[in-house]
This record gives sequence, C-alpha cells and structure tokens, in this order.
Amino acid sequence: MTTSEIFKSFGLSDETIALGEKYEKKLEPRFKEIDKTAEFNQLKVIKAMQDNRLSDIHFASSTGYGYNDLGRETLEKVYASIFHTEDALVRPQITCGTHALTVALAANLRPGDELLSPVGKPYDTLEGVIGITEQKGSLKEYGISYRQVDLNPDGSFDYEGIKNAINEKTKLVTIQRSKGYQTRPTLSVEAIGELIGFIKKIKPEVIVMVDNCYGEFVEKIEPSDVGADLCVGSLIKNPGGGLVASGGYIVGKAEYIENCAFRLTAPGLGKEVGATLGINQSMFQGLFLAPTVVACALKGAIFAARIFEELGYPVIPNGTEPRFDIIQAVTLGSAEKLIAFCGGIQAASPVDSFVVPEGWAMPGYNSDVIMAAGNFIQGSSIELSADGPITEPYAVYFQGGLTWYHAKLGILTALDRVLKVQ
Repeated sequence: MTTSEIFKSFGLSDETIALGEKYEKKLEPRFKEIDKTAEFNQLKVIKAMQDNRLSDIHFASSTGYGYNDLGRETLEKVYASIFHTEDALVRPQITCGTHALTVALAANLRPGDELLSPVGKPYDTLEGVIGITEQKGSLKEYGISYRQVDLNPDGSFDYEGIKNAINEKTKLVTIQRSKGYQTRPTLSVEAIGELIGFIKKIKPEVIVMVDNCYGEFVEKIEPSDVGADLCVGSLIKNPGGGLVASGGYIVGKAEYIENCAFRLTAPGLGKEVGATLGINQSMFQGLFLAPTVVACALKGAIFAARIFEELGYPVIPNGTEPRFDIIQAVTLGSAEKLIAFCGGIQAASPVDSFVVPEGWAMPGYNSDVIMAAGNFIQGSSIELSADGPITEPYAVYFQGGLTWYHAKLGILTALDRVLKVQ
C-alpha cells in the first residue's frame, strides 16, 4: 500500500492529497530553517541538563509533603538554566497556563497596585482573574486595579498611550506573547524586548511578566533573555513535549519566584513542599523532546497557512511571515466551516477519532467554543488540536502536532471537510 492509498483510507479526496503534496514540496526550504532552530534549542536543553548533573536518581518520586525532592529541585535548576533566569518554579500542582499566570499575578501584586496590559485585551480566561468580568476571588476584589492600552490598528505598540498609562500605582506589566482568540500578530521576542526596554526607561522598578504560552522554543531566545522579570507557561503546551500530564512553570528573578512559591503553597512553606508523585521523569523527558515537537507543530502551522491562504481564506500569520508561536489562525467566515474544520481535526486524531465536536459554554469564555482535541492528555495543545469561538468572524485557531506527519493528516482532513461545505 502506498502513502496516497493510506491517505485515501482516511476518506481524503485525490484533490486534497494533491494539494498536500504540492505545498509540502514548496515548503522544504522553510522546514529546513525550522529544523536549524530546533537543533539549537535541543542543544541548549541538553547543555542545561548536563550542567545541572541530571541523573536517574532525579526521576524518583516523592509523596506527602514532598520534602527533599531532588528531582523537583534539579528540574527547576534546569528550567532556570534554559531561560537564563535566577530561579524557577516548575510544579505539577499548577493546573494550567491560566493558573500559572494567576499565581504570578496574585503573588506579586498587593491592594492598591495597578496591573497594566500594553498589548490589548488578555486571553478570555484571564478576564475573570483580573476582574474585567465579575468572578469571586478576582484581583479586583482584592483592590488591584487594571488598565489596558490597545495595540494600534496595524498591530504595533501604542507607545504614547503606554507612556501615559504608566503611573505611580503601576506595579506589574503583563505582556501576552500569543494572540489568544484574536486576529492580531503574535509578538516576537525582539519586539517584546523593545517594549520592555521602553517601559523600564519610564519606570525601572516595574515588574514585567510575559505570558509565554505557545511560544517556547519557537525562537532561539526567550522573553527572559530580553528583560522579562517573569516568564510563565503551561507544561501541557510546548515545554512538556506532549509527555507531561499536568503542570506549569514560572521562571524569573528569585525574589518574584519566591513570592510565587508562597502563593502556590503557603506563606513560610514556599518551594519546600509539593510532592511530584512520579511525574519527574516525564517532566524531564518531555522537556528534552520539546524543541523537536515544537518544530513539528510549526511545520503543521505553516503548511495550514499556505494551503488555506491559497484558497482565499484570511490567515494570521500568512504562509511566508516569520513564526513566533505555534498557533495558526484561519478565518473561515461561517459557523459551518468552523465546525467542519474542527470535525476534521478530531477525525484525524489517534484518540476519540469517532467523536463529533460541538460548541459549548466553556468556563471562562464569553461565547460557545468548539474544540477538537483527540489527545493523549486532556487539553494538551501541543498535541494536534483546533478550537475557536462560534461567533464572527468564525476564526479557527489550529495548533500542535507531536509529529509533522500527524499534523499533515489533520490539516488535510480538515481541509477536505471545509471544501465540502457549500
């Protein structure tokens, strides 16, 4: 049986298979560039593990309080080495990216402080955390105010607006690297560095935190290399390499990491407690694989961009622009096509391929959201997945792919279904 025949066994048309072959060939030079970045980041990860004398004794489990967990302590040293920071907090007790961000914000803000976003509206799930939408336990309930400066229409920073927004109450500035459910450009590490430099000139003591979700290992440098005081992410995204079942990380200056540890556990306990319950090995191994896995996800994103833009659909980024995260936005223009795309991703999944995704009112979102994710780990968006709010402009956000071959199959299956929508 040939590869084309196997593709046909998934129900793909000859037209779709031919489109895939055409664009895969065209993208070979771009894929080589991605592989070079992956090689650099792979070597960086290995060097960090060697420098911190990683051994199989660090794979041992701890229970109960988790005192003296050598694996946990070494893992945090490895993360600090990779991100070039003073310290790190890497824990399975951090349930998701939103939780990691909440810990970092609540740990380093106090009543009377103000939080500033200079890049517009944050991701939907943070609205309740901040208090933009009313939620119990929000920062707003604790007397922490919020101010936001929108990006310019072309996606650039409104430097004058940012300058005017920074005041005596501004304690922490949060920069979301990825786009969330928006069709704005993702921020490059270089652009983030320029923004941080501008902010620090105005108020040097302000804490700058970067939401790094979906961006780890996409470039050769991270926001912590260009002045970020804190960098935050989820282990079921890029740095977990598809192996980590739960967790998040916060890296940055030791003072702020200590604050985060006291918030995550309890004042006076901090980093000393937190059992790893047998997850250490997967956290190390997932991190080891992460640069290669991210490269596969990037190839899938670029592949999707090239095909869909050639068919006339607006895509962000386009098929030739530099990539700064693993997310590909495709504006499909109708609910039917959005549902068809997600159905195709689900049908191409190794897990729950027989399930039909439907929109539902997910906690933390302002409209029904449809999600396709036939994943080994629930909600893992470094695995092949697609989602989007079922509302105008009916954009789908595609990301992940532990292997390029699976990403390719998912995109072609989604394309095949979208083409059949009248």
